[in-house]
Amino acid sequence: MASKSTITKMQRIEATVKKYANKRAELKAKGDYDGLSKLPRDASPTRLRNLCQLTGRSRAYYRKFKLSRLMVRDLALSGLIPGMKKSSW
Repeated sequence: MASKSTITKMQRIEATVKKYANKRAELKAKGDYDGLSKLPRDASPTRLRNLCQLTGRSRAYYRKFKLSRLMVRDLALSGLIPGMKKSSW
């Protein structure tokens, strides 16, 4: 499981991205890259990481489920994800 600090950091960055989204769009449309550079670093959406909703794991993330591969597998084996089952051949 990811540390609580990582999860709270991503929440803080997400709030900053939302706060400056309109201003960034305006500055980009004008081509004012000097103004963009004066915004906070965390205002850039590229600073965000996708984290698993249950564990906070950042690697092997499935966007469709918003979960890591480990949680997808556990939930699928438990039958909690509709239509998903373990394949065998």
